[in-house]
Amino acid sequence: MHYYFVTGTDTEIGKTFTTCALLHAARAAGLESVGYKPIAAGAEEFDGVWSNEDARRLRAASTPGYTLGQINPVCLREAVAPHIAAAAEGVALDVPPLVAGFEALAARADCVLVEGVGGFRVPLDERLDTSDLALALHLPVILVVGMRLGCINHALLTAEAITARGLPLAGWVANTLSPTMSRFDENLAALESRLAAPLLGVLPYCEAGPAALADRVRLPGTV
Repeated sequence: MHYYFVTGTDTEIGKTFTTCALLHAARAAGLESVGYKPIAAGAEEFDGVWSNEDARRLRAASTPGYTLGQINPVCLREAVAPHIAAAAEGVALDVPPLVAGFEALAARADCVLVEGVGGFRVPLDERLDTSDLALALHLPVILVVGMRLGCINHALLTAEAITARGLPLAGWVANTLSPTMSRFDENLAALESRLAAPLLGVLPYCEAGPAALADRVRLPGTV
């Protein structure tokens, strides 16, 4: 089974895009696959229902048959840090129900990719953050590195935080954020030499959907 927690070096670095590409790759390999976004902050009315855009994208990339409620059980309306949005709406971000949501999907799917919110240490309340959720799920982590100035430092710090929580870093994906990034190859080489985990793919800058790049990424342990 392929169950992973997907985190990123920051927000807005293509974590959902990368997760969707991985889901398409898993489906191409014949795996029943679903993305799980336990918490999303930022919603709009779509087809008469309030929902999160990232959750809709994950559903579109997943094997058909999963509802938005299964994929994204906690959908907060304001696009701010989740602990702030949850407090404003009077919502408790309790970890056990989120773990139960994952387990329900894992009982059905061969591949479940759990996408965190923002980076690896985003607060959920006064005590907990997303690293606590990853720890409660007992999942190895895939790190999405947004390739831009500062990405080496951000990636190494995030990798240290992952291992400090006792979680394995199963691999990382380099996601190209701009077609004109200076010294892309040198930055990629520096990351490869410093991150103690396999490179699972390099996603080029692409205005097409993630399905077009499914052959550019792989799940850990596959070729």
